[in-house]
Amino acid sequence: MVCESHTGTLNMFLSYFSLAVLLIGLMLVFYTFIYIHDIPYEIAKKRGHSQAEAIHVACWLSLFTLHAIWPIVYLWAIAKPLPLRVAVEGSGPSAPDTATQERIAALEERLRKLEAANPAATKGGTEV
Repeated sequence: MVCESHTGTLNMFLSYFSLAVLLIGLMLVFYTFIYIHDIPYEIAKKRGHSQAEAIHVACWLSLFTLHAIWPIVYLWAIAKPLPLRVAVEGSGPSAPDTATQERIAALEERLRKLEAANPAATKGGTEV
């Protein structure tokens, strides 16, 4: 037979033990939630993604939206970013027009005249 003083102590121990188990369980759930939200950033960093920091910010935003945008951020992290291409007028496979070629020839002739007038400039001199 268990005496009443031991029963009270046992009940108090079990109460504190269940509180500790509850707190540790909540802490593990919270840590797992934080860990999962950061997976896309780790993938992007490992793959050298050019937008890794933006992905990290999006991961934190997904944490505050209860991971509603997390699948989109994950797809963003695993997608290979396309290089930035800027279209410049006159570039590409077509040759420059005659006006551009004439302008280049005029500038090259002007440069030759300036170099002939100031030979120190062509030798890398610093005279002004």
